Amino acid sequence: MTVTRAVVRIILEGFGFSIIRAMELTTILNHCYPHRGFVYDQARFSPDKKSMEVTVRPRKGAKAVCSGCDKPAPGYDCLPERRFEFIPFWGFLARKLSWKETAEAFHTSWDRVCDAVEYVVSFGLAHRTLESIYAIGVDEIQYAKGHKYLTLVYQIDQGFTRLLWVGKERTIESFQGFFTVIGEKVASEILFVCSDMWQPYLDVIRQKCSFALHILDRFHIVAKMNKALDEVRAAESRRLAHDGHAPLLKKSRWCVLKRRENLTAKQQFRLRDLLRYNLKTVRAYLLKEDFQQFWTYNSPHWAGMFLDFWCAQTMRSRIEPMKKIARTLRTHRELLLNYFKAKKQFSSGVVEGLNNKAKVTMRRSYGFRTFRILELALYHSLGKLPEPTLTHEFF
Repeated sequence: MTVTRAVVRIILEGFGFSIIRAMELTTILNHCYPHRGFVYDQARFSPDKKSMEVTVRPRKGAKAVCSGCDKPAPGYDCLPERRFEFIPFWGFLARKLSWKETAEAFHTSWDRVCDAVEYVVSFGLAHRTLESIYAIGVDEIQYAKGHKYLTLVYQIDQGFTRLLWVGKERTIESFQGFFTVIGEKVASEILFVCSDMWQPYLDVIRQKCSFALHILDRFHIVAKMNKALDEVRAAESRRLAHDGHAPLLKKSRWCVLKRRENLTAKQQFRLRDLLRYNLKTVRAYLLKEDFQQFWTYNSPHWAGMFLDFWCAQTMRSRIEPMKKIARTLRTHRELLLNYFKAKKQFSSGVVEGLNNKAKVTMRRSYGFRTFRILELALYHSLGKLPEPTLTHEFF
């Protein structure tokens, strides 16, 4: 076994280092980024004054420590002095700044920042713990034009959330990849799963987490109901215009879609006038508002009774988009009631919040060109991965 004892120069590129004296810099490095068997020595400015060069040498009176097996051993080195870039900060700053901004701040290239992030993420994925996962949430987000989606799986335990998996596309194979990573033992310990009504997700959850309480995504249920209401409003607005009636539904879209407490004063008056008419849009709006009572129950039994009553009432409304919603809710009745069986402790609200952070990560970077780079950025920002104590190993 051999260990290098060559003099290695490390470049610290960036702003702010010009005010640090050489002695202070070597002291900081020895305390903050120690490497067993080696010490930092003889710091100096580079000729262009944009970086500092620090010599690394074996510690006197001690055997060098191999960076591969982490054991002391005698060593020799006949190679000329080598040069490494020391990058303890780039991988971490890239969480707050775009990779381009990080590269500009440290006078380096985008590719170097990408390499730093990849190193940090690879280390974190190799050393993270995938045990004691009791609640997960799964959802998809669009990352490019042309119906290109990502499947994101989060841990949403009480008091701890993180990104667990990034899968390409929203398919059964993509979601199954997550369970391949965590293994059957961890999957069998999952107690709660939150998802929307996307059928591939439902099939995989039923197969892999058969003992978990599967909770349907409240956010998507409300979104589907709003979409149905908007279909009714648009169709009726066209019919009124075609029949030569007054445009009663003009500028009424957000009056009926927004929650009452979020309406402006002008929208409140507009909604009050609209409710005076016997329109399909008004009846659909009242059905949507009535359904909000469903979420106020605590007992699964009483919530189920209300759901059955609401669906029966909606099926008699002769409003096809709303009837379609009622049929969907009847099909997934048991999954809807799991929200109450879980004592309302788990919902899609946490997942939607994490999805928003994922979208911010993509937007801050003005879009990544490849799935691999996007995957690195999301793990880096949301994975809460363990971080390496050293950013470079010297061989």
